[in-house]
Formats: sequence, structure tokens, C-alpha cells
Amino acid sequence: MSDFDTALRDFSAVSAPAITKAEHAGRLDRLAAAMRQGGVDAVWLDAASSLSYFTGLSLHPSERIHGALVRSDASLVYITPNFERPKLESMLRLPGSIAVWEEHEDPFALFAAQVQGRLALDPETPFRFADRIAAQPGLSLTGAEQMISAQRRVKSAAELAILQTAMDASYLVQKAVHAGLRPGMKASEVADFITAAHAALGMSPVFAAVQFGEATAYPHGVPHDQVLAVGDMVLVDMGARLHGYHSDITRTYVFGPSTARQRHLWDCEHRAQLAAFAAAQPGTPCEAVDKAARDVLEAAGFGPGYAVPGLPHRTGHGLGLNIHEAPWIVQGDKTPLAPGMCFSIEPMLCVYGECGVRLEDIVYMAESGPRWFCPPAERPDAP
Repeated sequence: MSDFDTALRDFSAVSAPAITKAEHAGRLDRLAAAMRQGGVDAVWLDAASSLSYFTGLSLHPSERIHGALVRSDASLVYITPNFERPKLESMLRLPGSIAVWEEHEDPFALFAAQVQGRLALDPETPFRFADRIAAQPGLSLTGAEQMISAQRRVKSAAELAILQTAMDASYLVQKAVHAGLRPGMKASEVADFITAAHAALGMSPVFAAVQFGEATAYPHGVPHDQVLAVGDMVLVDMGARLHGYHSDITRTYVFGPSTARQRHLWDCEHRAQLAAFAAAQPGTPCEAVDKAARDVLEAAGFGPGYAVPGLPHRTGHGLGLNIHEAPWIVQGDKTPLAPGMCFSIEPMLCVYGECGVRLEDIVYMAESGPRWFCPPAERPDAP
């Protein structure tokens, strides 16, 4: 582990400005305009990522309902248990009224008291809350997903700067992992280093998935530790948060000398990723990016469709305050790509019983076309 420790000490701390109050207020104004256009009187933002996106307030979900109502004039009503009010007031970034409830009271009656008419729910609202809200007199419910995702999937310059800094940090960690690998290491040791390295860089660690050998064939890993041996395929997937925004990057390479078969599989995956990148042009539907990657793998004899050996899942997902969010790079998502959209390209090639190769990089759409946040992998022996 000494090489890991040395690499960690050499890292520089990451920094990027957080989202400003003015940007949060602008987001609320645009949401309110969409509400008026759609005939919606209010939107409920539960204790989830959209609450953070629109108000800058980050709350942990629990069995108690907690969040904010956004009225169609962009005014805010925070709903909170009364004992949480002092803490909530210290956390608020945008002003608003506060409606409270005591432990023995029905918190859902507050909704009818604060708004009447058509209420759109944050898609992350738990059913146990939505069902109780729907029972309140004077309210009719609809979904807020389209209004919310239409904004969230197009990132501002400030969001792109945060994402770039987060991705730069995780790319450094990927390179440090590769430099520190030794025979006999456990996958869990590497995962522990990834967590510590992100924390040292000023990030909030989210996950570290490390797979060796045959275990690399499974997209979400296996439920047991592995020990690294020369000749193993190595898959390292990691993510962390900066100001709430996620990094996400996967590298796959061979530890030590590679076989012709390993190089062939890696090359097929690499060509599929590059084909998807080339297809990601402004105005192109998201599903066309998935098709471009899948066509390369099918031409190489894999698949077809989701059949394995081949690509058993979508080619990518949006990235932001959620590690998986719209847009979706999958058949059926016809959303046209537009400047500011950020998404992964990760057409994993799975060969169960042998190995798998996933090269995952995040792309953002510029006016002229796609751009990588980090340099993509170029060869099967390095990240």
C-alpha cells in the first residue's frame, strides 16, 4: 500500500464554487413559469435531490415528511416537523414561509392549508406520502417529472465547472489505483483506498466497485472479495460528490501481460464507446447513441440486443445531483441531445464465466458536439 499512500499525498485539493443563491432563485423562476404554462398551482419537492437543485436545501429523507412547496409565483413554503424548525432556519438559502406540525398531528393537512388546486409531485416522493397527500380535500395530483427534468438535464456553466472538478479528482484516483496495484491485493483494499483518496481530495465518497478476473463480467460486481493475480482483468468503478454533484468513471485493464483474447475484448469495447461518442451530436436522439455502441458490438459477433456475451444494459445515463438521472442513453429515449446535457458512455461488454470490460466516461454536450470531461482510455494496460 506504500505506493498508494505516496500517490495520495501528492494529490492537490479540489475546489470549485458552489451554486449561488441567485442561480437557485433563477431555477425557481423557471419552474414557476413551467407551472403556469402547464396549469399547475404548486410543486412539492420532497427531501431529495430536486429540493437541493431548486432551493439549495439538503435534507435526509425519513419517515417524517419534510420538504418544500413551490407555488406558481415562485414563493416557497417549507414543511417541517416543529422540532426541526430551528435547524431548518439555520440551513435555508432561499426565503420562504414555514409550516410546522407536531408529532401527534397530521402533517398532510398542511398541504390543503397552503395550496388548493393542481399539485405536481416530485417523482422522488415516496408513495406513502403521495397517497396521504392525494387524500387531502381540494387537491388534485399530477407528476412534476417533466417540468423538473427539463431543467435538470441541461447543466449551467457553474454546474459544468463543479462536474469537471469532481471528474478530474476521480480521474486522479483512477491513475493512483493503477500505479499501486500489486499481486495478492484484495479488491476491498483497493476500494478502501478509493474512499480515502476521495475524502482527502475534499470530495464526499459515494461508492467504489473493484472487481478482478472473472468477477469483472458482472456489471454490479459479486458479493465476495477477490485477490489480484497477474493476468487478471481489473475493473474499477468509482464516484464521489462535490457540492452535491457526482463524479462517475470506470476503467478496465489487464494487470500484467494480456492475452490476445483480452486485447480483442478490450478493443471491441473501446470501439463501441468511441462510436457512441461520435453519434452524440446536437439534435440526435439519446437512443441513437445507444444504437451506435450496440451496432459495433453486434458486428463483432456479440448480442444481439441485450443477449450475453454482449451488452446487457443501457449505454449510459445522465449525471448531476443524482448519479443516475435523465437523459437516458437507451432505446426508447428520444430526447434530442442539447448543449449542457451530461451523460455517461459505458457500453459494457460482458462475457460471463470469463471477464467483462467497461469503459465509462462522462460526456457533456457543447454547441459543436460532445466533449469528454476526462481523457478516455487508449489501451488495455492502463487507465
